[in-house]
Amino acid sequence: MAEFLRPEVRAILWRWREVLIAGVLLALGLWWIFTGVGINRWLGYIFAAIGIGWAVAGAQRAQFRQGGDGPGVVQVRERRLAYFGPLDGGVIDVEDLTRLEIDPSSKPEPSWILTGIGGQRIAIPVNAAGAEALFDVFASLPDIKTTAVLDVLSRTPDARVTVWRKDKPLLH
Repeated sequence: MAEFLRPEVRAILWRWREVLIAGVLLALGLWWIFTGVGINRWLGYIFAAIGIGWAVAGAQRAQFRQGGDGPGVVQVRERRLAYFGPLDGGVIDVEDLTRLEIDPSSKPEPSWILTGIGGQRIAIPVNAAGAEALFDVFASLPDIKTTAVLDVLSRTPDARVTVWRKDKPLLH
């Protein structure tokens, strides 16, 4: 059955899998809304609302995914981000992040540049294996706009762009 679809089509379906599943859930909810009686109609409203929310979140995740065939591996475990690359790598706690940038000039692929409290930097290619987990990490940063992250990622700027920065508290 796997040979039935071309690899490109399978890759597109896999990238947009959450949106497709949400569409099925939304269709089931709409069907119950229009044909159901009693509690099925109310469950249809709940399923439709969940399907819409899941589709929006899934569309953002699909836009963030870049393939996963780049250099290195990204792991996120217990709010600790680790990147294991062929030439470099590093580990940083998500709470220690102070700046998030994208550097389109890094080779071989554009990279996310994560800066920690002590000034340590980790450069993670946007298409590293497991890099889709970075979407959840970035979304958990305070006051970040995921639409800005997706916009910068989709248009690939000419120079390094700061996407998010932690505000430093004033002492007085």
